[in-house]
Amino acid sequence: MSVSYPLRQQWLGNIRGDLLSGAVVALALIPEAIAFSIIAGVDPKVGLYASFCIAVVTAIAGGRPGMISAATGAMALVMVDLVRDHGLQYLLAATILAGLLQIVAGALKLGALMRFVSRSVITGFVNALAILIFLAQLPELIGMPWTVYAVCAAGLAIIYLLPLLTRAVPSPLVAIVVLTGLSIWLGLDIRTVGDMGALPDSLPTFLLPDVPLTWETLRILLPVSATLAVVGLLESMMTAQIVEDMTDTPSQRNRECAGQGLANITAGLFGGMGGCAMIGQSVINVSSGGRGRLSCLVAGVLLLLLVVYGAEWVRQIPMAVLVAVMIMVSIGTFHWRSFAEVRLHPKSSSVVMLGTVVVTVATHDLAKGVLTGVLLSALFFARKVGRMLDIAEADTADGTRVYTVSGQVFFASAGQFAAAFDLLHVPERVTIDLSGAHFWDLSAVGALERVTGKLRARGAQVEVIGLNAASQTLVERLGHGDRSTGVH
Repeated sequence: MSVSYPLRQQWLGNIRGDLLSGAVVALALIPEAIAFSIIAGVDPKVGLYASFCIAVVTAIAGGRPGMISAATGAMALVMVDLVRDHGLQYLLAATILAGLLQIVAGALKLGALMRFVSRSVITGFVNALAILIFLAQLPELIGMPWTVYAVCAAGLAIIYLLPLLTRAVPSPLVAIVVLTGLSIWLGLDIRTVGDMGALPDSLPTFLLPDVPLTWETLRILLPVSATLAVVGLLESMMTAQIVEDMTDTPSQRNRECAGQGLANITAGLFGGMGGCAMIGQSVINVSSGGRGRLSCLVAGVLLLLLVVYGAEWVRQIPMAVLVAVMIMVSIGTFHWRSFAEVRLHPKSSSVVMLGTVVVTVATHDLAKGVLTGVLLSALFFARKVGRMLDIAEADTADGTRVYTVSGQVFFASAGQFAAAFDLLHVPERVTIDLSGAHFWDLSAVGALERVTGKLRARGAQVEVIGLNAASQTLVERLGHGDRSTGVH
């Protein structure tokens, strides 16, 4: 699907709304970018640089106006082991390689593959992401002094109660400002952002990752990069669909794949981690009036300016407040209606959703969880369609037995097709009427050949009639034509 409105409208069609919404998003991005950096195990500046680069590049090159892209929790979770085992430079290289893979995906038009990801898989993905983000906060809570719990609880109270009074400013930002000031005033001895690593004090600079250019390096990077690419594209495509529904405007999915890839390459070359579209921030942007590309550009630029020139204040933010923000993100990400849907939806859909969640949480690999969900969806679909096969048997006055087949014949239903024929009491003439059937694959053709072969071996004259043109072509190409099936 292509964007039908002109480029000028995408940039300048909603200037006031885009400027205001971009400012709101920038303020809300700061705590999340820092928190996602900490989840990945890198300095806060890595996530902040990434959010700046990704937001600016996708604003220009992405395929979805109004969508916000930056460093995300989904991508951060994939990076944890690589950072722990090999360090930041390998993370930057993996981010660049992931971007290259995403550009290839865009060139191959793989954005259209999103239609094969069922709603149950998407729900499972979102729920697993929420659970993993929450679990990633536990090290900042377990074994800490009571003041940490008090600050975290106060942060959650502000985040959820302030919107009841006013929505003029983002409640997570208010929680950070108020509790940081209170922590400084009371002199609380708790961990702060400054304890986690360096914050940026300048604009990002171009650098090539310092990793050896060997096959061993590629062996280390490729699995992580492939996972980053898949997870990033999946979340971006889901976010694009949500923004489409909210704005009634189309997306260029393949352009979005390439745009996300270019953004990740840029982030890796300027010292940033990988990222993708953000469901929560995109909803905030659209809800605040953002519709065009300008909103994402403003969010990225303003984010960097705020952090670079306000680093002294950002450094004193208590970690417990950021934990509260990430708990809010986790709660907001989780699809709470899925508990009721487990009872209401078909069992197969619930199994797909739960399977996606269990595998993702068990492996901490969002790509494996999604792959599990897609495979389960395909299995249940094949099983369901395989049951939509009916074979009626009738004997005519001249002694001919007619088998009338209706439905889809493929690998899942080929066994049912073959078993429907009576091979113990075979008449002299058998007609197989396939007017209401469709043959899809080699298994179906093989089943037809086995049936006709066994009937002939028992002395019957077999005639196959009614194949549609597509099935006829398949039988002639994969089977043995007239000699085996009796198709004319």
